[in-house]
Amino acid sequence: MAEGTAEAPLENGGGGDSGAGALERGVAPIKPQYLTTKEQFHQFLEAKGQEKPCRETEVGDSAGNDLAEPEAKRIRLEDGQTEDGQTEEAAEPREQPQTQKRARGQNKGRPHVKPTHYDKNRLCPSLIQESAAKCFFGDRCRFLHDVRRYLETKPADLGPHCVLFQTFGRCPYGVTCRFAGAHLGPEGQNLVREELAARGAQPPPVRNGLDKGLQQQLRKREVRFERAEQALRRFSQGQPPGPTPAAAVPEGTAAEGAPRQDNCGAQQVPTGLGTSTPPSSPVRTCGPLTDEDVVRLRPCEKKRLDIGGKLYLAPLTTCGNLPFRRICKRFGADVTCGEMAVCTNLLQGQMSEWALLKRHQCEDIFGVQLEGAFPDTMTKCAELLSRTVEVDFVDINVGCPIDLVYKKGGGCALMNRSTKFQQIVRGMNQVLDVPLTVKIRTGVQERVNLAHRLLPELRDWGVALVTLHGRSREQRYTKLADWQYIEECVKAASPMPLFGNGDILSFEDANRAMQTGVTGIMIARGALLKPWLFTEIKEQRHWDISSSERLDILRDFTNYGLEHWGSDTQGVEKTRRFLLEWLSFLCRYVPVGLLERLPQRINERPPYYLGRDYLETLMASQKAADWIRISEMLLGPVPPNFVFLPKHKANAYK
Repeated sequence: MAEGTAEAPLENGGGGDSGAGALERGVAPIKPQYLTTKEQFHQFLEAKGQEKPCRETEVGDSAGNDLAEPEAKRIRLEDGQTEDGQTEEAAEPREQPQTQKRARGQNKGRPHVKPTHYDKNRLCPSLIQESAAKCFFGDRCRFLHDVRRYLETKPADLGPHCVLFQTFGRCPYGVTCRFAGAHLGPEGQNLVREELAARGAQPPPVRNGLDKGLQQQLRKREVRFERAEQALRRFSQGQPPGPTPAAAVPEGTAAEGAPRQDNCGAQQVPTGLGTSTPPSSPVRTCGPLTDEDVVRLRPCEKKRLDIGGKLYLAPLTTCGNLPFRRICKRFGADVTCGEMAVCTNLLQGQMSEWALLKRHQCEDIFGVQLEGAFPDTMTKCAELLSRTVEVDFVDINVGCPIDLVYKKGGGCALMNRSTKFQQIVRGMNQVLDVPLTVKIRTGVQERVNLAHRLLPELRDWGVALVTLHGRSREQRYTKLADWQYIEECVKAASPMPLFGNGDILSFEDANRAMQTGVTGIMIARGALLKPWLFTEIKEQRHWDISSSERLDILRDFTNYGLEHWGSDTQGVEKTRRFLLEWLSFLCRYVPVGLLERLPQRINERPPYYLGRDYLETLMASQKAADWIRISEMLLGPVPPNFVFLPKHKANAYK
């Protein structure tokens, strides 16, 4: 599971209300001249915000007071700590003292508003796409076909510039674009910048998308998995899966499982994975002549995953989306991996799950991470991906700690299900043409380490690389990662490469991690707090990045998001949602120039402080209303009745 999906609660409370809090354990040591109280902090932001009306968020009423939070947004707290993160002894006396708890866990009851809620009168896609034919549904279409009526109900533009029009010379969203004023003519026609179009500027093609034909076959269960079923039959007979000799392949089926070569450049679907093309139909071939349809690659012949010493961006649920990975690639990440995808959802052809596999052209070393609990679904999913997506490796998630996954036998639970775990690894390794990697934790229980016993077995099962997170499932983020145990596991895994993961937030942390003998390091929450961490590690320096530079990073993220999710209302609000989730982590970063001691540690939360300028102070706020204010600087005002609550309770304070 993503390392960024849980938070490390403080051992002695959250940020204090005074400078004394800087001396507490778990609190970042900020220089005294910058420290302030909670009341002064928010008074400063409110006063400065009123001076900047263009940056003011519309989450308050007409008098400037915050609206009461809906019932679903009220944070449940643990004993011993108040809403602002203090211990009860340090908090100011209340008129009605009550037992309160510290925020942790997920906001499972948070309000979920889909982006379509903000765009009820949607225009038919046949009118948006100029090259499209007339509407296929005719009178039964549930979308609008009257452009004039649509424009009357369309909300005002969010800004004067459309990033798609400026970058590629044409915006494919036409009148539905929320920045349409930049590229609509006097009669509502969609303009084109000829100088960019002449140079062939086009949005980069989406790689690893789901073909509509394949999606229908998956939904109708018409896809066959010969290689996976062959491996599963061997399991049922008590035999380990192995390569089938060429002589044992029945005549007429030698080409099954090999990718069809017709339509070069299109998504390749194996003959054995669909029934849309009759076996007797002629097949056009192009490219070099190989014998891969007869002789499959053995595990020892697979392309090796040579990423020793490289910086590996962890698969981060929710926040590890494609635009965020582009940001990290720009700052020096070498290896990227898609968000965790559930194998059963992929086999059902769910578009939302297949979207997690998409790959940008800048991701030169890219993998996908699969989660599952049973050999049949995992092996079939691996065979499906080996034929339909372009990746450099496939990773098995054996580190997810959440109950939803664990109680079904997936994630960390596989560490205690060695037979199923072995069948999953061997089966997937049999059907994949790319290296197979595994991500694990130290164990399930806090004081019962399992990794050192599993690693030699994983090596024998054919795993190309293992990433070890130095915490157990039970421990979560309550303590620091155990790098001493990771060092022991390096010896147990040898000669199989082992990557280490946990608590890396500076180049000093990375250097200490490499001294344990690991092949490389995986960075998770550290990249969420400061994506320029990759640059710091490679240049061996602390970067005192300014607030304006950080805002430029967020602006690039929104531009990447509009390019990826679209510049219509749905795309804008989806970009905003992911931006706000990321801001719930970014607020924990403390600028280098404000620290008394370098570097900042990942388990240290900042106390209340005033930054060197208004923007730096605003970025340090832990209130969702202030994050919304930042999003409005980049994406314009939020829709009416907009509500946001971060995924994790530990990420926001009232």
